[in-house]
Amino acid sequence: MDQLTEEEHELAAMVREFADTVVAPQSYEADRTHTLSMDVVASMGDLGLFGLPFPEEYGGQGGDYMALGIAIEALGRVDQSIAITLEAGVSLGAMPIFRFGTEEQKQELLPDLLAGRALAGFGLTEPEAGSDAGATRTMARLEGEEWVIDGSKQFITNSGTPITRFVTVTAVTGQADGRKEISTIIVPNGTPGFTVEAPYDKVGWNASDTHPLTFDGVRVPAANLVGERGSGFRNFLSILDEGRIAIAALSTGAAEGCLEAAVDYAKSRTIFGSALSTRQNAQFTLARMRARVHTARLAWHHAARLRDAGRPFAEQAAIAKLVAGEAAMDNARDATQIFGGNGFMNEFPVARHYRDSKILEIGEGTTEVQLLVIARALGLAG
Repeated sequence: MDQLTEEEHELAAMVREFADTVVAPQSYEADRTHTLSMDVVASMGDLGLFGLPFPEEYGGQGGDYMALGIAIEALGRVDQSIAITLEAGVSLGAMPIFRFGTEEQKQELLPDLLAGRALAGFGLTEPEAGSDAGATRTMARLEGEEWVIDGSKQFITNSGTPITRFVTVTAVTGQADGRKEISTIIVPNGTPGFTVEAPYDKVGWNASDTHPLTFDGVRVPAANLVGERGSGFRNFLSILDEGRIAIAALSTGAAEGCLEAAVDYAKSRTIFGSALSTRQNAQFTLARMRARVHTARLAWHHAARLRDAGRPFAEQAAIAKLVAGEAAMDNARDATQIFGGNGFMNEFPVARHYRDSKILEIGEGTTEVQLLVIARALGLAG
C-alpha cells in the first residue's frame, strides 16, 4: 500500500469499508441462491466505481486504471462475484465503447454505464474459440444499412441482468488477405433473434451473471459497428491487456481475503491446548500466503502504472495476471487447510474463495496464454 498516493489510500479505505459493511453481509446468501444483488450494483454506481477510469465529460470520475484496480482489489477480498461484475462492467462493457466507439455511441451509451444504471457484456468466447479467439465463427453480413448476425457466444458476463443494455459482439465480417476480417458490433438486448440463454450452473462466481448467447438472423443498424471494420480482433487484444491488470487486482484481493481469514482463524482456533497460530507449520503457511499477496500487489501496481503512463505494459500485465492468479488459488488452498473441516463448509468465506479462485487462472487469458505472452517478450516463441 506504500506505493499509493494519499488520494488512492482514501479510495482504498472507502471501498474496503463498503465491501465490509455492504457487500460481505449479503455474499453468502447471494452465492447460495446464485443471485446478483442489483442493490449492491446500484450502490457501486452511486459511489462512482463504474466511472473511475473515465473522463468527467461522459459522467466518469476522471481517474485511471490504477484507481479501478484499487476498487476491484478491495471488493475481491470479500466477494469475487461482485468484484468481477465491476471489472467486466468497466473493462469489457464500457471500455470498448470509450476506446473505439464513435462520439455518438459514447454520448448515448457511456453515461448510464458509468453511473451503474446499465451494464454491458462483451461477446467474444465461443465453443470453438476460447484462447484461440481468432477462430471466431459468428458471422455478420452487411445487407443495406443493417448487419445480420448469426452465431453463438459462451461465458459472457453481465449479459442477462435486469439492467443489461447491450453486448458488443465479435463477428467475422469478411476476408482480408486470406484471413478472417473480425469486427465488433453492438447488439442491444431485446433485439429479435438475440437470445440470452439460461445462466450457467458454475463451480464459483455464483452471484455473477454469466450466460451463453445465441444470434439467429439478428439485425442491427450498420452504425452499430464499433471501431473500424476489421479492427475488432486487434482492438479486443488491447482491451484484454488492460483487463488482465484488473483481474490481477481482483486476484490480489482474493489472496488477501484468504490471508486475513486464515490469520484470524489461526489465532482463535485452539489445538492441543494452544492457539493454532503458535504452531510453526501454521506460521510458515501464513507467511507464504503474505508473501504471495505482497508480490501479486507489486506486480499489478507496476502494470497499472505503466498503462496509465502510456508506456508498453502487455508483458507486465501478463506477469501480473500469472502471479496474482496463482497467488489467489494457492492462498485459497492454504486457507482451507488452515480452517480444516470448517474450510469445506460454504458458510465460511474461504470455501467460496476456494471455488471462486480457479477461474482466475482461466478467464481473460489462461495461465498458459500468459506464459506464451511472456515467452514472446523474451524472443522465445516463433
